[in-house]
Amino acid sequence: MSTAAQNTAPADHRADASPAPATPMAVHAWSLHRTLGGFIAEHANPPGSSAMTPTAAAPGAVDMLDLPRELAAHGVGTVQLCHFHLPRRDRSYLEELRAALADADVTLDALLVDSGDPIHPTDADAHEAWIAGWLEDAAVLGAKRGRVCAGESSPTPELIAASGERLARLAAGSPVRVVTENWKDLLASADDVHALLDAAGGSIGLLVDLDNWKMPDREAQLASIGGLAETSHAKCPTTTDGTLDTEDYRRVLQAVLGAGYDGPLCLVYAGADDDEWAGLAACQQVVDAVRATR
Repeated sequence: MSTAAQNTAPADHRADASPAPATPMAVHAWSLHRTLGGFIAEHANPPGSSAMTPTAAAPGAVDMLDLPRELAAHGVGTVQLCHFHLPRRDRSYLEELRAALADADVTLDALLVDSGDPIHPTDADAHEAWIAGWLEDAAVLGAKRGRVCAGESSPTPELIAASGERLARLAAGSPVRVVTENWKDLLASADDVHALLDAAGGSIGLLVDLDNWKMPDREAQLASIGGLAETSHAKCPTTTDGTLDTEDYRRVLQAVLGAGYDGPLCLVYAGADDDEWAGLAACQQVVDAVRATR
């Protein structure tokens, strides 16, 4: 679900900036894009693509190697990292980041490969190979999973079958668990997700995103796939002025949890307030309240 945001200077987010919540949080690092200075790496795009614009980190940004310590200080025990937030891909750097996560006792739930189209009309083979390289990096980082896109074209039976074949091949060669997400054009509905998982022959898993779909029967669609998912993006929607829509958040959380989802709720904060740590804490309060009613 990640898309590049404007490069705005982050607020002062020191490790002691806010108290840690009582319940350990799981967090999608896109929530901290401003804290990381709006950084987008030079290697963000697959061959032939320029969808993501490489961007230097703003002054005062938290360095990726320092992020695990910041996460732990704010009560985060699980994180998902975006591929484009990694400034380097050499093995020594990835191992250093893995050690920093271990030292902070932060679990890397998934490396999120936010680019790459396995059913690209002309460059599908190159994109598949590029994605496979990131799955190798995920293993070096110690990630449990690598999340990849199923496809950026509108769904047809033929394209869903082609995506399922490619994702199954990626999974067969991957050192980490491969999951996809109800994200991008190919997976526009629950029926498409079910068809894709079937086409992959049970070889891949599912990450459920609570805010990617906007159809009128969104809660029913999410409930249809929620019980199949093993991890998530638990984004709190925002109103037109950028404040958190906590009532809508409760509805989607209830839909997914009611369907039997029992994996981590990896918070996504994308509100207008630049204090991302406070925004995440507010999201966690809603999650805790909903879970307390179950």
